[in-house]
Amino acid sequence: MFHVEPIDLIILCTAALSAGLIDAVVGGGGLIQIPALFSVLPQAQPATLFGTNKLASIFGTTSAALRYARRIDVPWRAVLPAALAAFVLSYFGAMTVALLPKEWLRPLVLALLIVVTVYTYVRKDLGAVDQRRVHGRRDMLLALLFGGVIGFYDGFFGPGTGSFLIFMYVRFFGLDFLRASVSAKIVNAATNLAALLFFGANAHVLLATGLAMAVFNIGGSLVGSYLAIRHGAGFVRRVFLAVAGAFILKFAWDTFL
Repeated sequence: MFHVEPIDLIILCTAALSAGLIDAVVGGGGLIQIPALFSVLPQAQPATLFGTNKLASIFGTTSAALRYARRIDVPWRAVLPAALAAFVLSYFGAMTVALLPKEWLRPLVLALLIVVTVYTYVRKDLGAVDQRRVHGRRDMLLALLFGGVIGFYDGFFGPGTGSFLIFMYVRFFGLDFLRASVSAKIVNAATNLAALLFFGANAHVLLATGLAMAVFNIGGSLVGSYLAIRHGAGFVRRVFLAVAGAFILKFAWDTFL
């Protein structure tokens, strides 16, 4: 049985608290939680650490999604198709974890993050006002496509998923940053569940460690969702840019140094 020292568990739970807070606002909790797991438990298999991360994350993500859904109008016609496609493709993405080197993705993800961040920064009005448009068949097909692609990425790798989902809903579905964050949380909960089902079925989860981290992740998500609802779309946009910038620095470091 894999043993986690008490001090290591404290470090991981602290990371989970911070990850839950950031993730509830704009996604990006993996930027904190995954490096913490790899740093504190270097002897564990990568698939086990990714599975434990999903276990810790899904409770916080789901908690934030439920809190948002009770207070914010959810565009279900743009969310449910994306969540369904993301759930299915995330499972298959998790299956490829042991088959493909993640280094192949780093330059592509870095480039996409730079484009998304620069575009969002330059377009000051992007996501400031919710267009409240009716989402028809075209939007549902677009949600299926984007949800499937991002879902596969989340199951396979993960970091940046929340940022990509929020940008998708702001840019292509006309939502403001707050409603986009709500929608992203629901889709992200689906991807986490699918990946967790795969990792759990293949014994790639540290159950006790993951559940302890989940408690703190939920605590962080409650604070994060409260801040997002209280301060609105402008606050979410600023945090989005900050987190995306941090992702760019990390991916650049991992890719070129």
